[in-house]
Amino acid sequence: MDNLMETSQNDHFINEENGDEPIEFVVRADEAGERLDKFVTENMYDESISRTQVQDWIKNAAVLVNGRTVKPNYKLADGDTIVVTVPEPESATIDPENIPLDIIYEDSDVIVINKPRGMVVHPAPGHPSGTVVNALMYHCKDLSGINGVMRPGIVHRIDKDTSGLLMIAKNDLAHASLAAQLKVHSVNRRYVALVHGNVPHDNGTIDAPIGRDPKDRKLFTVTEKGSKHAVTHFTVMERFGDYTLMELQLETGRTHQIRVHMKYIGHPLAGDPVYGRSKTIALKGQALHAQVLGFTHPRSGEEKLFEAPIPADMMHEITLLRQS
Repeated sequence: MDNLMETSQNDHFINEENGDEPIEFVVRADEAGERLDKFVTENMYDESISRTQVQDWIKNAAVLVNGRTVKPNYKLADGDTIVVTVPEPESATIDPENIPLDIIYEDSDVIVINKPRGMVVHPAPGHPSGTVVNALMYHCKDLSGINGVMRPGIVHRIDKDTSGLLMIAKNDLAHASLAAQLKVHSVNRRYVALVHGNVPHDNGTIDAPIGRDPKDRKLFTVTEKGSKHAVTHFTVMERFGDYTLMELQLETGRTHQIRVHMKYIGHPLAGDPVYGRSKTIALKGQALHAQVLGFTHPRSGEEKLFEAPIPADMMHEITLLRQS
């Protein structure tokens, strides 16, 4: 494969597969003098997090400045290091909801579902219900508890507006096995994406570390600072002049990895409201679908491989491009 980029391989910032780690901010000179509670509220990725909520976190030592607790009105200084450990939601239970699930495979250890675009994987601030987890709690009672009460069975996740395949653990043995496979990058995860522009290479590898965007900490970007090693392999499937249909294979699984990597090489995802372009296709959310998922069954050792068809709305846009 063409190697589009070789970079240093920094490790450990945000890991999509195993949940959020503590979030670290380093205060810039132009941010000095700002109140701590205001700064954290404005720089958290989730816009639904309120200032009152952040003040509670600060009072309960979930926010530290230079390793110590301070008051919400603490005035930041240039170079201060802020570490935020987002607490689990206060609710210790999740309400089961009778939401239909597109189940591709299920046995006593694992469930594989095809998640629709627009559905959040697990409850979080701003999304307390209507999630994959709410639906799973209605569907079955035997999910793994390793990821806590708010994320039962969840081993990895995909963005709200990305559709496609997810594997869920029904017990702790399965969870440990699937998580270990993700850690060593042996899970087969292939996506189909429609991107802007005519990608010149038929195939290639994007090897570029991802971390918080220093200009907007709610976003992610390719950066050497505070980043994690990230690798995405790609193959061009079809070209439409102004757009290209691609298959993308994840080697690592960082937050927004495909979206960030494609923007980085100048071919952002069509329909992406955050990393994309203003003029794009008529699709609610990014044209990204987790089409193929393969793993070793945690109990039998059998190799499993599943495929989910491209959703109708995304397929409609591809058909229009073929006809244009």
